[in-house]
This record gives sequence, structure tokens and C-alpha cells, in this order.
Amino acid sequence: MSFTTLPFLVLVALSVAAYYLLPQRVQWMALLAASMVFYCMGGGKTVLYVFYTAVIVYGSGLLLGRFNDLRRAAPKEEKKAITARYKPYRRAVVLVACLANFGLLYVLKYWNFTADLFQPLADQLRPGTQIPLSELVLPLGISFFMFQSVGYVIDVYRDKYAPEKNFAKLLLFVSFFPQMVQGPISRFNDLAPQLFARRSLDYTDLKYGIQLILWGYFKKMVIADRAAVLVNTVLDDPWSYSGSILAVGVLFYCIQLYGDFSGGIDITRGVARLFGIDLAENFRRPLFSTSLTDFWRRWHITLGAWMRDYLFYPLSLSKPFGKLGKFTRKHLKGKLGKILPTSLATFLVYFVIGIWHGANWRYVAFGFWNGMVILVSTLLQPVSDKVVAALHIERKSAWYQVFSMLRTFVVVLIGYYFDIADGFRAAMGMMLKSVTDLHLSQLRPGAVLEALPLTRYDWAVLLFGTVVIFTASVIQERSQRTIREILDEKCLALRWAVLLAGIFAVVLMGVYGPGVQASEFVYMQF
Repeated sequence: MSFTTLPFLVLVALSVAAYYLLPQRVQWMALLAASMVFYCMGGGKTVLYVFYTAVIVYGSGLLLGRFNDLRRAAPKEEKKAITARYKPYRRAVVLVACLANFGLLYVLKYWNFTADLFQPLADQLRPGTQIPLSELVLPLGISFFMFQSVGYVIDVYRDKYAPEKNFAKLLLFVSFFPQMVQGPISRFNDLAPQLFARRSLDYTDLKYGIQLILWGYFKKMVIADRAAVLVNTVLDDPWSYSGSILAVGVLFYCIQLYGDFSGGIDITRGVARLFGIDLAENFRRPLFSTSLTDFWRRWHITLGAWMRDYLFYPLSLSKPFGKLGKFTRKHLKGKLGKILPTSLATFLVYFVIGIWHGANWRYVAFGFWNGMVILVSTLLQPVSDKVVAALHIERKSAWYQVFSMLRTFVVVLIGYYFDIADGFRAAMGMMLKSVTDLHLSQLRPGAVLEALPLTRYDWAVLLFGTVVIFTASVIQERSQRTIREILDEKCLALRWAVLLAGIFAVVLMGVYGPGVQASEFVYMQF
């Protein structure tokens, strides 16, 4: 079920009504029922995967909780002995939970890619051998709820909090419907207390929720879906366009993805806020990033935080990396010997992030590109510092900040070629053509209008919407406050004017209606 459909809006309205009409002690059941309805309407039988994950993490949490209780209840002098005794069992529980979840994710999302990769080898070893392919349907948002669930198991293993003993409540945590499409990837200790809290209807929650939802629809339906028409036209036959138009297509893919992802997150957080739930921020104006590392701190924040806490730290603090660190410090002089192991762990994290996006060589290349840029940037930081010092450049100066933002944007733009092409070779070909067949004369407004399918009205709306988003982002970046907080300080007439302008913009300029196929959210496939 898409966020941009009428059934979704009806489901939200009915869920909010039921939530506040039910007795407070059972309000969470309305959220669970809405989540099951949402997933059944969107995925049908694939709801069984949600139950599968919930059962695995529920049982794992209870077992780990028992081990934690035994250690906690033991006398002080016996704690270390009990910890050592049960450590292999606790690790086995976590390993089984990870394999059960990520193993299923591998079969559903990556098995066919692996089978195609090894099919030539199978033909050579035994001619005529056909590696079977999976025909299972990929469930909606499977990566999001599996990562969130595995994070819960690891946190219980670390004794960060007690396990949830009510299966239905844990099922709600796994399947809370606003975040099923594209996150955020929540932590149990942040989300669960909000899911099970007792609330009364609050005007501020409803106001902020509606404002966020409206702002999200503006980004998605007015900007992203309109830009998607242009992007899809170019990508359907990229070789029939000049390098100039290809570059325009990739540039508008940036606009599409920005509006699509940030808009979807706004809708997600807005719907949750209607229930008084404040979901984790997942998107913080990434186009103002001054480095690729800064970009990934702002883009898909909760995925980056998950990778940091459950992959980067375990890798960089593991015994193999510890030994590697000793080796590099001994044999490599200066800063390189100190930072190489950590830089390698960082590279592996971004490589995994690339693979997380999909089972295709272009996503492998996407992760490799991001990882290599960050790795090389870290290793060359001492050289960069010397150059900046020699040229007497002030890093905090306005011109250098703008330069850093533009430099980062170009690096991100190059990475998007891997994201949108059919494969790795296609991405490299498109990138090469964008450079060798670039003609400034073809970037004239008239030439672009003739080459691409959008009307003058569509171009005007895209320009208007982009300016609105950019202006709002500049205000937020400078003030470090949300537009909602700023509007609250203004007079009632201005607040209503902005609200009505937003409604009319979505109604009058949104891409929807009979004969229109609104594009699905890009991150739904993950």
C-alpha cells in the first residue's frame, strides 16, 4: 500500500480515531491492527515474513534475557565466572538470530544474483547443470524490519535493556506501519516506550503531524514524481541522448531522490506524530554536506547509525583488526599506520551499504565508490592539511564551505550513475558519454525542452518546488530549527496562509489522478 493512495489515508484516519477512542491501556492494539492491515494490503502472504522475524527475535530475546538475569542475580564474586560460562551460549543465540534473518534476506534478495554469478562455473564443472533460481516475492521493506529486529537482539545481548516478554508488543515494534516503507530503522529503547505509552488527544501532535505529512506530499507528489517522468524517459534509452542530456537526467535524479526520500520520511514521521510518536530523524539536508562522510551522516541517518554500532565498531574492535593495527603501526610510519585499520573498516561498511541497496554489480560499484573516496580522503588528510596551511586557506570561510559543498555534490553525483544504470558497464558508459559528449549548447532551455518530455508548466513547477525546498533548507541549516518551530512564532494568519498554500500546491500541482501512475517510493525496494 503506497503512502500516496486514498486507502492509506483512510487507514491512517481510522487508526487515529480508533487509537484515541480506545481505552488507553489497549491503545497500542490499534497500532498493531493497523500495521497488520497495512502489510496485508501491501504484501498479502508476505506478512508471514514479518511473523517469522518476530518469532525469531522474540525467542532470542527471551533466551538472552535469562542469561542476563542469571548474571545479574549472581553474587559479585561469581559474576565473571557466570559470564564466561554462558558467553558461548549467548553468542550462539545471537548468531542463530542473525543467520535466520540475514539468511532469509539473502535468499529473497541476493540468491538469484549469486546463482547468475556462479552459473558459468557450474556449466564448466558439470555441463547442463542449472542452479535453481528463487521465485519468492520480496516483502515490503524487508531490510528495514530485519535490521531493526537484529539490532534489538544485539542490544539485549549487550544487556542494554530487558527483552520484551509480550509477543504482540514485540510484533508491533517489528511491524509499526508508518516506517515499513523506508524506515527509519528504530531502536527498541527509543520506539517501544512511545508505542506502548498511554495518551490523550493532543492538538500539537495533530498539528505537527499534519504539517509534516503535507510537506512530505509536496516533496513527493509535486517534485519527485514530476522529476521521475524526466528521469525515467532518459533511463529507458540512455544511448539515444547526448552526454549533455544524460547529465541533466542524473542531475534530476538527485532532485527526484531528494524529494522522494525526504518526502517519504516526512510522511512517515508525520503519521507517527498523529499518534504522539516521535520517530528518529533520518534525513538532515545532505546537500549542505562538506564531505562525503558528512553526507552519509545526513542521508539515511539511522542506517548509518546501525552500520556504525553493529558493524563498524565490532569490526574495528575485533581481534583480527587489533592484530592488523599492531602490524601497521610497527611497519608503517606516521599517521598511516595508525588510521589504516580503522579506514579499512570504514571502507567495508560503505561497501556493505552499497550491497544493501540491491543485488546488482552497479550497487557493488556504488558502495565501492563511496568507500574508496572516504578511504582515500582519510589517508590523504595530512597532505590536504599541509596544502591548506601553505595556501593560508581558512576552512570555515564562506567561500571554502561553498566549494566543499559543490565538491561533495559532484562526488555524490558520480556515485548516482551507478545507482541508476542497468549495470556496472552501463554506468561507466553513461559516465564516459556525459564527459566526452557534453555540449553546452544542448543545455539551453529550448534544447532541453525539445529533448525531454516535460512541458513548460512542469518545468516551472519543478523550478518553483526546488526553490521552495532549497529556501526552507537554508533557513533550517542556519537556524538549526524546523520550519514548524519557526512558524509557531508567527501570527495565526501567516500560519494558516502557509498551511493553505501547501494544501493547494499539492492539490493543484501534484502528480496524481486518473491515468496517472504515481511512482513508488524509491526505497520501498530495499
